[in-house]
Amino acid sequence: MGIFSRLGTLIKSNLNDLISKAEDPQKMLNQIVVEMQNQLLTAKQQVATSIADEKQLKKRWDEQIDLSKEWERKAMLAVRAGDDGLAKEALVRQAEHDKMQGEFGKQWQLQKDAVEKLKDQLRTLNDKIEEAKRKKNILIARQKRAEAQKAIQDTMRGLADNSAFDTFERMNQKVDQIEAESEAATELGGELAGDTLQQKFKKLEGGTGSDLALAELKAKMGLGPMPERPALPSAPAEAGSEPPDSK
Repeated sequence: MGIFSRLGTLIKSNLNDLISKAEDPQKMLNQIVVEMQNQLLTAKQQVATSIADEKQLKKRWDEQIDLSKEWERKAMLAVRAGDDGLAKEALVRQAEHDKMQGEFGKQWQLQKDAVEKLKDQLRTLNDKIEEAKRKKNILIARQKRAEAQKAIQDTMRGLADNSAFDTFERMNQKVDQIEAESEAATELGGELAGDTLQQKFKKLEGGTGSDLALAELKAKMGLGPMPERPALPSAPAEAGSEPPDSK
């Protein structure tokens, strides 16, 4: 199983665990992104190790090339010195390094190709995590909008229940009743206060005055005779004076 296959299995198991335990979607999404970033960090570390291995193989390959050249130089030196036996030994050693050079070269090329694939996969993983971050923000916005709509709908359902409005109507009727009782009490208080007999005569006099004013208006308009106003009571005679008709 490759590095990213193991990471994918680990991420999936962690996310499934988070989803099963999640109560707050926003918190869950934030935690998912954190998990992904942690796994990306682990992947980067393993890819870095693979790159280091590739560099070590390249170094060993370069070393074998240099050693092969060095033994070839020594073989030439032996030939020039007229020592063919020593030259053959140097050539045998050169052949050994050439063989190791080939092995290290093959391993280095395989590791190099693997590292390039790992880098591509790492870039893909990084892009997916960045995409997940953007989707996370969209999902959180959708969640908040859905919660707001749900709250509004819950409120509307509560308002659809007439019990609250019925309570207001009962209170309105209660206040109307209290106001009517208060007005009745005020009216009764005015009628029953003081001299009730005097109040009756005041009402009577008030009514007579209105009738007289109406009759005078009709006479002025030519619709009836001028009414006679009631004679005002005369002032009491002073002592020692005689009535006008006594003469």
